[in-house]
Formats: sequence, C-alpha cells, structure tokens
Amino acid sequence: MQKKIVLIGGPGTGKTSVLDELKSRSFFCIEEISREITVKAQKDGIEQLFLEDPILFSKLLMKGREEQYLEASNYKNDVVFFDRGLPDIHAYMDYTNQEYPSCFKEKSSQFRYDYVFLFKPWKEIYISDNERYETFEESVIINTFLKKSYIEIGYTIIEVPFKTIGERADFILNWLKINA
Repeated sequence: MQKKIVLIGGPGTGKTSVLDELKSRSFFCIEEISREITVKAQKDGIEQLFLEDPILFSKLLMKGREEQYLEASNYKNDVVFFDRGLPDIHAYMDYTNQEYPSCFKEKSSQFRYDYVFLFKPWKEIYISDNERYETFEESVIINTFLKKSYIEIGYTIIEVPFKTIGERADFILNWLKINA
C-alpha cells in the first residue's frame, strides 16, 4: 500500500530543499503549487492573489492539491512525498482570520496522509523572495497554525531537526525505515 508523506512548516523552513534532496535520491515527490498559482496571478496583474482574494487563491490551491493527491494514487510508487498538504489551506485561512467554506476542512479530513513531518522556522536559513512575502516572524506564527490544523484533524506531528539538507532527508527516511 502506498504511503503518503507530507512535509509541512511555515515559509522558508527548508521543505522544498529537502524535497529536492529526496527527488535526487529517486523518491517520487509532489511539488508545492502555490508558487505556480501566485506566478500565474502576477502575470494576470495581481501581485499577491492570496492577499487580494484569499478565498479564490485557496479554492485554486484546494483543487490543485486534491488533483495532486489523486494523481499520486495512480502511480505504483510505494512512497510519495508532498510539499505541503490540504490542511495547510485552512491553516493559512485561520492565520489570516478569514472565513472559508466547510469543504476545506472536510477535504482535509477526506484526503489523508500517512505521516506528517514538520519543519520548524529556522532563522539562519530563512530567505524571502518574489513569491514568499512573509517575514520570518510571520513564518513562526504560520507554523503554529499549521501544527494546530493538522493536530485538530487527528495527525501526529514528527518534527524535523535543524541539520543539513541531507541529514534532514536522512532523518525522515530513517524515521520511516526506508533505505535510500
């Protein structure tokens, strides 16, 4: 049976770098799509879609992450790693104090991951860029909302230690008892 593993954490915590490391070790990885949605909106003249229309952004994100989840189920890989999961969406909505449709939490409960690895905010590696507008301090707050959202729907959180990219990937694989 396929194991679905999600990497979560505030912006700039190293999730994508570790996902890239796992890819380089031939693991099947599903990339974060929020940047793709943000870049498309910027091309359409909306600088930060999440800030200007958080519900539209979140609906697009929900649709995309649901499609990624279902698509991954069609592959024969024993293990699939996801850069962020469906519960991240309502965590961000809670962070911004936005009301949102109940289907956000319903879908988060419907599309389950087997393991959740949390990357805590780490000031030494944090970098902002064109699509990452949050400050480090905001990343810390977002992290608390992410952790809370996953725990509320029944997940156990596994915290990834501050180490090199390779050592963080090793930590995850060792925890899962997967040989790289």
